[in-house]
Amino acid sequence: MGRRRLSHALKQAREAAGRTRGDVAKAMDWSLSKVIRIETGTVGISTIDARALAGLYGITAPDRVEELLSLARNSRLRTWWSTLRDRVNPSYYAYIGLEDESIEVLYFAPTTLPTLLQSPGYASRSAPELPTGDRDTRIGVRLRRQEEILNKTRPPRITAIIDEAVLHRIAHAPTRLPEELTHLLSLSAVPHITIQVLPFSAGPAPVVAPFAILQFPDPDEDVMYVENAVSDDVIDRPEEVAPYLDIFRELRAKSLDPDESLARIKEIVADPE
Repeated sequence: MGRRRLSHALKQAREAAGRTRGDVAKAMDWSLSKVIRIETGTVGISTIDARALAGLYGITAPDRVEELLSLARNSRLRTWWSTLRDRVNPSYYAYIGLEDESIEVLYFAPTTLPTLLQSPGYASRSAPELPTGDRDTRIGVRLRRQEEILNKTRPPRITAIIDEAVLHRIAHAPTRLPEELTHLLSLSAVPHITIQVLPFSAGPAPVVAPFAILQFPDPDEDVMYVENAVSDDVIDRPEEVAPYLDIFRELRAKSLDPDESLARIKEIVADPE
């Protein structure tokens, strides 16, 4: 994610300065392919190079220069998920990094609970039935993500819209999972987590697939993540993310407010019938 944000910032700065990639390659004594790799996030750069590019693009404001230097440092850091590169698919690996640096996460959960809000028991039961090693890795990564994201000093704001059917499915499961609904109730008290229930009375949802939208300080950096049992996809094209953001707002308007949602979950816990 550090590389992605850095590449985005550098590309914007270059275009604002009216320079081409060829201009930059010549001025920095680099190959054109290196400039392209930097701007596509394939490689990171040193703070020395970041400072040189800031000067080339006419960036002099101290806070803006420091932002670029900070992004350059972060792009080269080793993270807790670095060891997962060869153990999870590329889209999921990218999503983990994006999620770690997001400032807000918007979930729509029509079939299962959002992964960051799952209890360990629910996570183990809802993970796809993949080959044992892959499935165990998936569960372990899911729980580690919860630990890292929810316990951050400055965690992202999380808004989860959960279809009422998901709650009833939990309550009526052959192997009851009452701890999952109790877990949801405890999470609803966390200041940066908002849980809203989409009631049956809202009618059919405009989409049936679960999705998550990760938001960043610059709206052009927002991405959408779609996960299912057989594949994952990260979508970072603004024109494709924007319609789903509108859908999320529509779903939120039809959902019970947080207090009403809390009351509904308590009703289902007390009387699942």
